[in-house]
Amino acid sequence: MFLLLFLSVCGLLLRGDAQDRASVWRGNDRSGRCHYSFTVPSPTEASCPQVGGPELDGLKARLSLLEVQVSRLSGGQAQPSGGQQGAGAKAPSQLQEELNQALGERSLLRGEKQRLERELEGLQRRMEEMRTETERLRNKPCPAQTPVIPQVIPRFQEKDLMRPAAGSGQMSHLMTRPNRQGDSSSLGDSTWQYGSPGFQELKAEVTEVPAPDTTEDNSGCGELVSVGEPITHRKADSIAGKYGVWMQDPEPVSPYGTNMFWRIDTVGTEVRQLVGYDDMEQLSKGFPSKVLLLPDPVESTGATLYRGSLYYQRRLSRSLIRYDLTSEYIAARRELPHAGFHGQYPYSWGGYTDIDLSVDENGLWAVYSTNKAQGAIVISQLDPHTLEVKKSWETNIRKVSVANSFIICGKLYTVASYAAKSTTINYMYDTETSQGKAVSIPFKNKYGYNSMIDYSLAQRKLFAWDNFHMVSYDFRLGRQQPN
Repeated sequence: MFLLLFLSVCGLLLRGDAQDRASVWRGNDRSGRCHYSFTVPSPTEASCPQVGGPELDGLKARLSLLEVQVSRLSGGQAQPSGGQQGAGAKAPSQLQEELNQALGERSLLRGEKQRLERELEGLQRRMEEMRTETERLRNKPCPAQTPVIPQVIPRFQEKDLMRPAAGSGQMSHLMTRPNRQGDSSSLGDSTWQYGSPGFQELKAEVTEVPAPDTTEDNSGCGELVSVGEPITHRKADSIAGKYGVWMQDPEPVSPYGTNMFWRIDTVGTEVRQLVGYDDMEQLSKGFPSKVLLLPDPVESTGATLYRGSLYYQRRLSRSLIRYDLTSEYIAARRELPHAGFHGQYPYSWGGYTDIDLSVDENGLWAVYSTNKAQGAIVISQLDPHTLEVKKSWETNIRKVSVANSFIICGKLYTVASYAAKSTTINYMYDTETSQGKAVSIPFKNKYGYNSMIDYSLAQRKLFAWDNFHMVSYDFRLGRQQPN
């Protein structure tokens, strides 16, 4: 009995001492359920050997996540304690840079879209204007030409010129020949069927050019008066022939004869084939007799032939090349000083036509532009052996504003449009007098995309490459004025 009483008293004393140091904690766990925790300090151990537990580990994890969020918001580079960022995560500065770049590209694309929309609207307006003008011209009656004859005859009398009898000489042929459009009325020559009124044009023609006679052979070097209708010789076989150049050497060298024709199809990045034909008939039938593989690729449609050599511009450069056809090697190579190339100063149709080479009675020429000339046409006469520039002339007409050009007797002529079926030769520059002037000579692009026009000294015709087609034009020069 005494022992039980003693144990009860000890238990009460221990309970009271434990109550002084014990504590009860109540709180919700992560799932939201209420938990009671009872803690009593150890009477013997000052500290536990293992500090932690589920609650402390959870708290550390939450603190680590909080540190990561604070670091991202503040733009710092701090890493979460006890770990590192994922391998695929990007820094905020890098993300911001990529966002700014994407926004800039979007702005550029929007600007380009707006520009293209404006160009499309402009083209649509031009098409509508051209359609309206075409309908107006179709509905407009042709100007009567019969009253012109009585006015022209006194004009000849004023010049004390003898009028040929009807049915004799070239004048009667001119007055009775039907034109290309089936008009059998008098004075139906194609030179005089453009524009209105016809009287002023005819009078100007008679005033400027003396009456034709049977001795005229069009071999002089006067100014260009008229260009005839295009004559088609061949159509290219493939898409590579949409643009090209065809030519004839005015002074060929053996083994190639005087009737040899050459062509280059210039669509592609590695244009190297020079194709030869024995004569015009073989060219028309498409039967080549010679194919040469050029050592360097050709740039655009500005090549020409002269004294047994092909002269052309090397692709992606301002270098000019003289390729000897007989020995089949490069005889000379030289850069054209300061010349623009590969789209810097092309003709209006494009095609990297920055340098255009041609040959006439005075030799080898280059038509191009430079930064100093600010895009204006520069004409240079070249040494055919060394390709050195002998003399240069700077005009006041921008190269990109004209569709093409050619040189006859040292006079440069430019064509206004490469696409309009009926356009004009609108400018002439004479290297002998260093003077230029506006002209208006009718010219036709029969197939609607003329990428090459050159004077053929061998044929005394104009050669052109019009939308897959090789065509030629007869032309007429006026009498050369005495100096």
